[in-house]
Amino acid sequence: MRRLWPFGVVAAVELVGVAADSTLLQWLAKPLLAPVLLAYLLRARRRVDPVAVALVFATGGDIALLVSGDTAFLVGMGCFLGTQAALLTAFLRHRRPPVAALVGYLACWAAANAVLWPSLGPLRLPVLGYSLALSLMAAAAAGISRRVAVGGALFLVSDLLIGLDVAGTRLPAHGLAVMTTYIAALLLITTGWMAVTARRDRSVDSPAARPGPVPDGAR
Repeated sequence: MRRLWPFGVVAAVELVGVAADSTLLQWLAKPLLAPVLLAYLLRARRRVDPVAVALVFATGGDIALLVSGDTAFLVGMGCFLGTQAALLTAFLRHRRPPVAALVGYLACWAAANAVLWPSLGPLRLPVLGYSLALSLMAAAAAGISRRVAVGGALFLVSDLLIGLDVAGTRLPAHGLAVMTTYIAALLLITTGWMAVTARRDRSVDSPAARPGPVPDGAR
């Protein structure tokens, strides 16, 4: 975990930039959040997996959402759709989502879209599709580990806050709430996934998991 200090620095600069409404600080820090975690992940695993791909998409989404306008927002949503698809792929390869989590998150997805639908205008269908992928990712995260599950839930909360803002409901300290939950989500998902895959890799590489010598006459 000591190697995560660059992420802590970047995250602190980003949150200060959001609190101070400094465009410069946000442009300096936000595009580096996912790449710093990506470098940490690749250094530890030495391979590209779907979670690494998710962090690449997240980088594109973060940059797009620094630009104002509906087009940039849709580009950012498309990038984060790639993030959710990649995370969902990784999680489903590891384990099926718990039924209770799947039912619960889909119920939340239906309720949130029912509430926001009248206020979203032309963004209704994109939000509907993206939020479904997000909800499925969060449900799948619940089957990986407690840390990854919390990360998936925080990712959903962060994007729900953005959806509320798009629909015209902006909560106090909106920007800080969005970025704090998002930063925590990226950190928990990445480190939680690394912990789970490290245990899996150790079990595969352990002597007990390796095939023993074949007895004579068994071939």
